[in-house]
Amino acid sequence: MARPLPDPVRPGQESVWDYPRPPRVEHIRRRAQIDFGGVRIADTDDVVRVLETSHPPVYYLPIAAFGDALTLGQGASFCEFKGGARYFDVHGGGGAVAPRAAWNYPSPMPGYEELADRVAVYAGPMDRVILGGETVEPQPGGFYGGWVTSDLAGPFKGVPGSMGW
Repeated sequence: MARPLPDPVRPGQESVWDYPRPPRVEHIRRRAQIDFGGVRIADTDDVVRVLETSHPPVYYLPIAAFGDALTLGQGASFCEFKGGARYFDVHGGGGAVAPRAAWNYPSPMPGYEELADRVAVYAGPMDRVILGGETVEPQPGGFYGGWVTSDLAGPFKGVPGSMGW
């Protein structure tokens, strides 16, 4: 499938089609908050994002920001850029558990070392994910873990028909 036409970029937005490949890691100045099972399980302004062509950014928070809300989950995967990933089950209030709803790269490839002690979370299974005061939407499709905010222009990888992008 051919690359789609990028959506128009409004003032204050950035296009995911201007993001690089291979991906870039950058620190940002935004507070990230995650609620699950009726409780806040993470709240930090120590945030790193990974930018990759056609994807909304994936946000990585310090593992320590989650306290006891993460336990090692089942399975693993591999990213050609970042390396081997492990998964975590996310625990919230009232016994809520979201299996494999978070991941990290414990021994990332060169250029991605900043991700070693950080974890990313799929927004979809959480009660609410807030970035800079805005409730995020999960990246379409369920496979990818980007967070969609109003300052992004797509279209985003993960929508139907985007497998070949």
